[in-house]
Formats: sequence, C-alpha cells, structure tokens
Amino acid sequence: MLDVADSVNGARWLAQQGLVDGNRLVITGRSAGGYTALCAATFRDVFRAGVSYFGVSDLMALARDTHKFESRYLDQMIGPLPDREDVFVARSPLHHAERMRTPTIFFQGLDDPVVPRNQAEVMVAALRTRGVPVSYVEFAGEAHGFRRMATIRRSLEAELYFLGRILGFAPADDIDPVRIDNLPGPETLTARASK
Repeated sequence: MLDVADSVNGARWLAQQGLVDGNRLVITGRSAGGYTALCAATFRDVFRAGVSYFGVSDLMALARDTHKFESRYLDQMIGPLPDREDVFVARSPLHHAERMRTPTIFFQGLDDPVVPRNQAEVMVAALRTRGVPVSYVEFAGEAHGFRRMATIRRSLEAELYFLGRILGFAPADDIDPVRIDNLPGPETLTARASK
C-alpha cells in the first residue's frame, strides 16, 4: 500500500509547508486511484473527505467479478488466489468499513465491466449503516471512465457540492444538490457565495 503512504506523506508535507490547510485535506481518485482514496480514508486518519470515482472497495470481489481481460491482474499485484486471500481481505476497504470515519462520495457507471457497481453499492451501504456521511451518484450508460460531457459535468458539480457541505464552504455558482446520508443539517442546501 505504498500509494496510500505516498498520498498521506505528500498531503502532510504540503500542510507542513503551509501550502494547504491540513484540516481540510481531501483525497480523490479514479479506478485504482479510487482504491487508493478508499484505502486512505479507511486505514488512515488524515483526510477530511474522500472522493471515489469507480474505485475498488473489495479486492476479492474484483478478482471474482471483473471482466476477462483483467481477471488475473491481481495475481501479479497481490498474489495468486486462493493462497493470498488473507492479503486480498487485509487490503480491502470494505472488509474494514468499521474503521472508516471519512465522509466519502462515490461515483459509478452502471455499465462498468472493470469495477462493477456492487463495489460502490456495498461500501456505501456499510457507511450508511455506520452513520458516516456518504453520497452515491450513479450514471446509466457509463462504463469505466466517464465519457459523456453531461456526466463529467454533473460528477464534478456533485463533488464540489459534497465537499462544500463537508468542509463548510459555498461554491460560487448554484449547483444541484446531491443527497448526503448521515449529514446533520439541511440536505437540500443550494450553495451560492456572495459575490
């Protein structure tokens, strides 16, 4: 999990240099980067919010459910199954969801053959149950990596809205709100900063 250590160390260094606010650190990632974001949010207590775009939450499920092209990819990265199942479980955020306290928003294409939507849905359900602020935004007709301009725009706006609510700032423009479970206060706040 060197990528998680690198992300944490990089964020802490930036905060120590006074280049970022150490109390408002956010981690975001797509696909394997989404896995890194979820691992950092689960196994470390550094980031105030997380953003996962079609990220992996369960390595065992990924090995079982992913498409044929990447079906043995994890054998090289982690080790062969079933011999290394313990490592797959140890490095899967879902199997340690009880440790995660970081508010997180998940974005998922419903037609994703690489990281199927159950990866996000199961993690979101676990966070909802635990009372962690969480949002889930899904997009019909999108696969692994968003392609449609409307999807890209909506995901970026939803991310900004979510981060504004979690970090306590109001985006400059009106943004359609997203549902945030387990967040105290009004859920339909329309954010607009005074100009």
